[in-house]
Amino acid sequence: MARTGPLFGIGTADVTGPSMLPTLRQGDRLVVRYGARVRPGDLVAALHPLQQDLPIVKRAVERRGTGWWLLSDNPYSETDSRVWGPVPDELILGRIVGRYWPRPSRLSAGLMEAESDGAEGDDADAERLRAR
Repeated sequence: MARTGPLFGIGTADVTGPSMLPTLRQGDRLVVRYGARVRPGDLVAALHPLQQDLPIVKRAVERRGTGWWLLSDNPYSETDSRVWGPVPDELILGRIVGRYWPRPSRLSAGLMEAESDGAEGDDADAERLRAR
């Protein structure tokens, strides 16, 4: 994940790598609300606990002590709290509140809905991705 700095608590993040498939894909661009309250099921931007110059995007599953248990949505990815344990609160940067590229969408309660733009050649139904 590449990121740009927060402006009034809002910033952006670029997705790199397959760890959040199928919810997020390589090249997706996200909106991050820095310092936002995190709840179980939210996608979050954090600093990697073993390489703190590396920003990551993961799903906050539950609080454990003074940190968050973060998991990848891709079940084949092994780069998450199953390896590092809980991620301390001070490494959680913020909550992912939307995706602005390739299509605008909202992230809400573990469900990401991409709105169909109704253009010729697009699927008539809105694309729905369930994040678990």
